[in-house]
Amino acid sequence: MTTVPATLARPSAHPMSETAISWASAEREAAFHSWFSALEVPQQLQRASLRLASADASFRRYLRVDSTHGSRIIMDAPPAQENCAPFVHVAGLMQAAGLNVPQVLAWEQAQGFMLLSDLGAQTLMQVINRENAQANLGLYLQAVDTLIAWQLASKPEVLPAYDEALLKRELELFPEWYLTRHRGIEIDTAMRQTLDTAFKHIITQNLSWPSVYVHRDFMPRNLMQGSPLGVLDFQDAVYGPITYDIASLMRDAFLSWDEDFVLDVTIRYWQKARAAGLPVGDDFGEFYRGVEWMGLQRHLKVAGIFARLTLRDGKPQYLADTPRFIHYIRATTNRYIELKPLMRLIDKVEGSEAVSGFAYGRM
Repeated sequence: MTTVPATLARPSAHPMSETAISWASAEREAAFHSWFSALEVPQQLQRASLRLASADASFRRYLRVDSTHGSRIIMDAPPAQENCAPFVHVAGLMQAAGLNVPQVLAWEQAQGFMLLSDLGAQTLMQVINRENAQANLGLYLQAVDTLIAWQLASKPEVLPAYDEALLKRELELFPEWYLTRHRGIEIDTAMRQTLDTAFKHIITQNLSWPSVYVHRDFMPRNLMQGSPLGVLDFQDAVYGPITYDIASLMRDAFLSWDEDFVLDVTIRYWQKARAAGLPVGDDFGEFYRGVEWMGLQRHLKVAGIFARLTLRDGKPQYLADTPRFIHYIRATTNRYIELKPLMRLIDKVEGSEAVSGFAYGRM
């Protein structure tokens, strides 16, 4: 997860007029209006309806505009900070796999403006019943079917490899941004050794699983309600461990479930994936262990990213979800003897007592 999910289709609470949209510079604003004017007639866009749709944790943001064919989404991604080429590439792969993703209607690559089809008004996150996990089973099974379709399309050397170097680079976000910069901890030799040993175990475990296409942020904020589900925020897709996206779905960055529900959906995914011929193995216990270790890597990374968003990018709202990640991390490190030193390190940093039992807890 290199960015927090971009919920393209989340409607603004109060539609904003064109004049309410602010720009980083007069030059960027002028470039946008020049690009928009060229599309206004051929795409039948209604300029007066232009409004902010959403922003994410990167430099991208999304506008919504009406047309005679329904609403459209505009991606505003300054090319100095954002490369839109992976978005276009992965969108094509997902469309070929039969997934419902935004269609690229127009793209000005040099300026970083893109016109997209609009997948609707509600993410799964907005319609999920947080008080009754089982009430959401149908939605999660839709997500499972979507994930399996994506994984079945996998081919090597099409997407960047989620290899040892990338896994290690992501893990290092935790000591750099969460421990050192956010918590103000000076990492001594013993702590560094604990981190290095744990990271080596985590990377080895995760790379032991076969590789498939990995969305990398496959969770309810990036899935649109509908039949089929819409899929968003896929530009960081890679070719990596098959355990990743199901860990992402069930150990959500913004939503937690008790483990009975996590197990239920994960088992159903494993059964369907196995029946479809995906390389999930013949032992669910081993697969679930793999999902836990993959989730641990993700949560260490995301804790670092959320600290970086606060300290470097001035977006402190994401740190509100940090306790969820620490809870995930402590629950997993408590289960495996190889991770006990890391668990003790986390407990010392957080001033927490050791976790017992198997429940993730709802937060």
